[in-house]
Amino acid sequence: MNQTVSYLWREPRAADGFTAAVSLHSHTSQSRETLDFIAELATDWGVLQPLMRWAERRCLRTSGIRPDYARSYWTPPLTPRLAFDLERRQIEEKLQRDAMVSLTDHDDIQAPLLLRSLPLARQVPVSVEWTVPYGTLTAQTAFHLGIHNLPSAAAAEWMRRMEQFTAIPLIERPIKLLTDMLAELDELPGVLVVFNHPLWDLYRIGGERHRFLVNDFLAIHGQFCHAIELNGLRTWDENREVASLAAQWNQLLISGGDRHGTEPNANLNLTRAAGFAGFVHEVRRERQSHVLFMPQYARSWKHRILNSTLDAIRNYPEFPDGSRRWDERVYHPDADGNMRPLCQLWGSGRAPVYLSAVLSFVRMMGAAPVSSGLRLAWNDGAAMRAALAEHAAFTQRAAFAERKA
Repeated sequence: MNQTVSYLWREPRAADGFTAAVSLHSHTSQSRETLDFIAELATDWGVLQPLMRWAERRCLRTSGIRPDYARSYWTPPLTPRLAFDLERRQIEEKLQRDAMVSLTDHDDIQAPLLLRSLPLARQVPVSVEWTVPYGTLTAQTAFHLGIHNLPSAAAAEWMRRMEQFTAIPLIERPIKLLTDMLAELDELPGVLVVFNHPLWDLYRIGGERHRFLVNDFLAIHGQFCHAIELNGLRTWDENREVASLAAQWNQLLISGGDRHGTEPNANLNLTRAAGFAGFVHEVRRERQSHVLFMPQYARSWKHRILNSTLDAIRNYPEFPDGSRRWDERVYHPDADGNMRPLCQLWGSGRAPVYLSAVLSFVRMMGAAPVSSGLRLAWNDGAAMRAALAEHAAFTQRAAFAERKA
């Protein structure tokens, strides 16, 4: 196994000797993202709680619709073409290398299929982030697997099978079904299976339970996972623990930016391969992975999360129809339970004053000088620098042990 982790702000020439860089795990307007983050913001930022409760009461009183964050969803602002161009430009302009971009929307492959009609993007792999329910009767969660480079002719059938698996209730799900599906994917030499953000307790079942299920998953299915992700939108403390998890299970580390907004992926993979299939061969057969963290990862994590949230509620007049206004990208059940964009639910065609007030407050948190103050207040650079130094030493020890072996 040959793996390295580099940081462009400390190693400006880290890409020397590599011919290309790979952007893995980013999302487009084809992804459906839960609105649970709104409730989480109100929990994390106490100042928002009374404002949120007031807005919810006004919504129910004026429209007869009670806010339903569980069923509602939003779509990221970038269309497949805009997302592809954003990731490609970062690689070509900042690294001066050829770009490979694998877009992975949640349980959807439309973005790469749409892009393949463009001359510049014909080699885009057909990839997806598959939501995999996992657990026991007492502890249930879901893991996200990056399935990259599905065979074009079979991609639609694979999506059908993945959707069927996800829909099966836990109590009715055959134990071997997931093992068999992952084994089939592993038999396809061009497919790359990545365990995305494994230690993120996304469904909030509790850290201990989540870790138990992660280890259970790797014990049974780890042989069919080709790498574990260092995530560009998670904290370095969490990524450091992911590195330890990967070492425990003899898994290769790989990048995954997890971009949802307009900031390009905060980490990439460097490669000497001439195409995506060659990159997969490097990872799967040669067990090589060279992760490069980009300068945006050095900024405060809380500030980056805030900016990503702001990207979701901004208006983009220059974007294509259907992506310009935030209320065209947010969907909520109407009075009959049918999902509709919010812009169709407003009686006046514009957001109610009370909701505009909530959004204005959140947007203000991302505007100068408030933004600068938050950046200072949330500065976690010292902790990250210590973690980076520790991980650099860990990486050097691992590389020395590998050479010695």
